Amino acid sequence: MILSEIQSGSFIPVFIRNLDYRLFTKINGEWHNAFFDNFFPFIRESYFWIPFYFFLILFVLINFKTKGLLWILVFILMAIGSDFISSELIKGNFPRIRPCGDPLLQNSIRFLVNYCPQSSSFTSSHAFNHFAAAMFIFTTFKNSISKKWIFIFLWAFMISYAQVYVGVHFPFDVICGAILGLLPGWFTGVLFNKTIGLMPDLNKKR
Repeated sequence: MILSEIQSGSFIPVFIRNLDYRLFTKINGEWHNAFFDNFFPFIRESYFWIPFYFFLILFVLINFKTKGLLWILVFILMAIGSDFISSELIKGNFPRIRPCGDPLLQNSIRFLVNYCPQSSSFTSSHAFNHFAAAMFIFTTFKNSISKKWIFIFLWAFMISYAQVYVGVHFPFDVICGAILGLLPGWFTGVLFNKTIGLMPDLNKKR
């Protein structure tokens, strides 16, 4: 198998790759405007969400004390584990060139960030990690706090969609990353609920 075939994601069926290119062209090249051109490159950066993470830390510590501290610890361990799965295990075994480095797209891509990563495009670690985090948050919060935390998945979706919009991932990379990322988030969340759990008192106040 030649290098160009490996880089193009030859493990993906041809008809899916063709659909992937078409959808990428729509999202990156057609469905855009000036606001999104500034919005999506910004929200995909980790520092943009520091206030949100700070809010989560304070929220669980104030409301759940020791259990909140344990929740933070498990959340961090889950995040480290999910990143290892995506960045090392999956990317290391399923190499695919990113759209920003794909010769087939060099004359048409709208590349909106400063750096095209050299790691495999499959899967999107942004999608994998943020959907894992969203699933863990929802799984541990839905009964003890509120099922309205399901909207946390919109946060993960926006960040994942941004990866395609700015030109660093194909839609298939993001979709697979999101689906696979749900698994460690769900498993860790269920395990946390069974072994530690959060106080159910807040649910009665809503």
